[in-house]
Amino acid sequence: MEKKRNNTLFLVEVAVFSALAYLLDMVSGLLSLKIWPQGGSISIAMIPIFLMSFRWGWKGGILSGFLLGLLQFILGFSQIYTLLQGIIDYGVAFSVVGLAGIFAAQVKNSLANNNKKSWITYVVLGTFLGSALRYLAHVYSGIVFFGEYAPAGQPVAVYSFVYNGTYMLPSFIVSAIIVILIISAAPKKMI
Repeated sequence: MEKKRNNTLFLVEVAVFSALAYLLDMVSGLLSLKIWPQGGSISIAMIPIFLMSFRWGWKGGILSGFLLGLLQFILGFSQIYTLLQGIIDYGVAFSVVGLAGIFAAQVKNSLANNNKKSWITYVVLGTFLGSALRYLAHVYSGIVFFGEYAPAGQPVAVYSFVYNGTYMLPSFIVSAIIVILIISAAPKKMI
């Protein structure tokens, strides 16, 4: 009976946190004032994915990220030019954010042992890993699908690295700070 309850709780939390991530991404997209013409924004949408990753491990994180990408794809809050580009920029990019969950056990153990420095370190490592993998997915998509937007004479790869870095680096920093603040406010909910 306990396993069934945990499975139900897992599915409910994945659904709620995926929907929350979608709403946060919508708000972030509106507030970014379309600074990035080929898509992208400084977004806090990864926060629910990171929280699911640290609470349930990489499976919860990947599933939440995949559902966020799917919601963006289905509900039209995405910039899709080809099917493959859409899959990379939304399906793959947000799913790999959930790999932050590989640090879930370390975060939980550190929280259980009241080792604040340790759990914060693992949260930062996890948010960095998830953000970096998402960034690489967007860089690849930028090289393959958006190379025509690179300024004349600038290598497409350099353009994609810089363009995507202008919103992914701030997104990582903001997400890491907010995730740390949330976990600090309710550390028992993560264990």
